[in-house]
Amino acid sequence: MTVLAIIPARRGATRLPDKPLRLLGGAPLILRVWQRVLALGVADRVVVATDDFAVQDIIETAGGVAVMTRTEHPSGTDRVAEVARLAAFSNADVVLNVQGDEPFMDELAVRGAVAVVSSGQAPIGTASVPADIDALASPDAVKVVCDDSGRALYFSRAPIPFLRDKADASLRDARVRLHLGIYAYTRDALQAWVALPVHPLEQIERLEQLRPLAAGLAIGVASAAPVAVGGIDTEADLLRANAHWDSIHAVRSPA
Repeated sequence: MTVLAIIPARRGATRLPDKPLRLLGGAPLILRVWQRVLALGVADRVVVATDDFAVQDIIETAGGVAVMTRTEHPSGTDRVAEVARLAAFSNADVVLNVQGDEPFMDELAVRGAVAVVSSGQAPIGTASVPADIDALASPDAVKVVCDDSGRALYFSRAPIPFLRDKADASLRDARVRLHLGIYAYTRDALQAWVALPVHPLEQIERLEQLRPLAAGLAIGVASAAPVAVGGIDTEADLLRANAHWDSIHAVRSPA
């Protein structure tokens, strides 16, 4: 199946201003993410969807494709959907949404999300990794609980599954999964998602994936391995990411 990867990138982040242009390993973050998606070889085409000419110029100077989109999109999903509707990309069977702040994304997560859709398991695919107790208690860490077939039952910032009374903690610990913000969709599922009205559960949790889930669109959740550095949202995240970049690209001195 033909896979189109779209990386949404905007400069409006408040916690890390000008996020796509901030440097990781001496190059703009959006360039590093684009390079990572290309290197994984999962997609037949890789496109950056942006509302900023500086981002467009960075990608096009590197030889990539960047599409200018409307500025008023409420989410990256809406930005991805706008690009996916263009005639130039109408041959894609699967649309892959890769966050523009994930330069170290796990290959298993990306391939797993795509496989959920290409295999027919579900019209929407995503991924998760085992979570520790700290993540379970953190509202910044999104948890997911799945059914026996690997489809999402619910996503939450709350500690799910919740351990009540004297229930066996090992049962809970084996099922605590941290959701990764990567999505694959059939073309129809993507357009159905963005056409749905905002759902109360989405507003309560501030989790947009609850919108299609509440409407009955199945979301398959692939398993992946934890990564050393996740998404980059703050200055502290960027410092950690650069330290990690330096560690994996260190050049050994000659003996």
